[in-house]
Formats: sequence, structure tokens, C-alpha cells
Amino acid sequence: MPQPIFAGLSAFPLTPADEAGRVDVEGLQRLLARLVEADVQSIGLLGSTGTYMYLSREERLRAVTAAVECVQGRVPVIVGVGTLRTDEAEALAQDAAAAGADALLLAPVSYTPLTEEEAFRHFEAVATATDLPLCIYNNPSTTHFAFSDGLLQRLASVANIKAVKMPLPKNMEFAAELSRLKPNLPDGFAIGYSGDWGCSDALLAGADCWYSVVAGLFAKPAAALTKAAMQGDAAEAARLDAPFMPLWDLFKTYGSLRVVYAAAEHLKLLHAKPPRPLLPLSSDIMPALEAAIAALEG
Repeated sequence: MPQPIFAGLSAFPLTPADEAGRVDVEGLQRLLARLVEADVQSIGLLGSTGTYMYLSREERLRAVTAAVECVQGRVPVIVGVGTLRTDEAEALAQDAAAAGADALLLAPVSYTPLTEEEAFRHFEAVATATDLPLCIYNNPSTTHFAFSDGLLQRLASVANIKAVKMPLPKNMEFAAELSRLKPNLPDGFAIGYSGDWGCSDALLAGADCWYSVVAGLFAKPAAALTKAAMQGDAAEAARLDAPFMPLWDLFKTYGSLRVVYAAAEHLKLLHAKPPRPLLPLSSDIMPALEAAIAALEG
């Protein structure tokens, strides 16, 4: 019986590219091969860590094609298709489906703030543009749009919308949030979380998925932490989470994207920099990052 796509550990890798935004296919496939080897449950391609909003339609397709070629069906590939215009998001979804993606991830990207009705129609159109299952990307810190419980319930009735990727709740009250959401959503509708430093607690509370930035580089320790948390072993999860703490602190201070670019460079996996106008971490932060990586690998 096939495993659910939106469950377990979903690893979100960087999408290395040059200064002109052309995807480094070789570098991307090198990152993806590590994820396949670590036996993650899915790969979140072109998420926020994958800098989807900094890439053209052509380069996004190049990334999806390279990923499908590398993974060869061994791990489901979930592709981010967020963009400003609905017609362009539909086209991105169709590109991903044609290239062999297994599922879609959609954020409500906007310049003019969206109403709930506008968000609903946008998601409805993109979800029905292909037959692929779609995960709602609820990321208000970036998109400045937060999904109400009522909107999630309404969207869950749309064909192909099967999951939501949630931000960390206030005061890390996962059990209360899951208890509030689940009774009003269809059976099998998956609720997962991003915000790496809280996801062990989310899984222990009954969340379905950890959408993980750190797993894009450190998939094996993240997979071990996921397994312990999903088995309800709080003591083992706490033990496995402890070495991540210095990295979580850097994520919170400098932003996870900048940190993982610097970490990939330190590990000699890539020679890419964040897309402009983002700047790399300054050299004076590198000793702390190196120590955080050493703690995780030790």
C-alpha cells in the first residue's frame, strides 16, 4: 500500500542557481541524491528554501525536470507553484505535472492583500488545473495572508486539495490547534508544520508531517528525530533534538535560508549564494555556524 505523500519528513532543499537565476542542475541533483539516500518521505522542491519566487517559469521547470530525473520515483516530489497571477500559477502546476511531479504546494503570493474569496478562487483554480494532490502553504510571515479555520474547511472540499502546511502556532500549542482543526476537516486531510525548531513537538502532538528546511542538508538526523517523534517517544525525540539547538538559534536570528546556503558552502556541497538582493551570512557568523554543524554531526 503506497505511503501518504503529505506525511512524515518532507525535506526542502535549496535550488542552487547562478547570479542570472539559471538553475545549477548538477548541484541540485547532488543535494537530492543525499535526500533519497536518507529515505525521507518526500522532497519539497521549490519551496521557500528552494527560492521559488526568485526563479523564472523556465528555470522552475528545469529544476522539476532535474529532480524527477534524479529521484526516479523513489521519493515523491512536491513542487511549489506559488506566484502572483492565477493563470501563471495554473501554468506552473501544469508544467510540474507534465514533468512528472507527484504533488503541488501553493502559497497565496500577492502584492495587493487578498480577501478570503480571492484566495479561495485562486486555490480552486490551481488545484483543478491538474490531477495532482495539492498542499496549502499557510505562511503568513512571508505572504501576509493567514488562512482562517473557515477558509481551510472550505478549501478542503475542493478536488485535489489534500493537506495544509501550517506555521508554528502561538505558544507552540499544537495539541489545541490540531484538536480545533481536525474535526472540521475531511478524514485523511493532512496537517503538517514548518518552523523546524517546533516540529518535533508538532509530531508528538499528532501532526502528520514535518516540512523541514534542515532536512534539505541534514536529512539523516532529521529523519531519526521524525521517527522518534512520530512513534510518540518524547524522551528520544528530546535527545535527538538537542544537537539541533545551536542551528535553530541561528535560523531564528539570521533566517534559515541564509544559514543553509552558508552551511551548504561549508559542507562543500555547493558554491551558490542566495539570490540577490539577499546577502550571504557575514564571515564573523561562520564560527558559530561551524560549531552548530559540528554539534549536529558529532
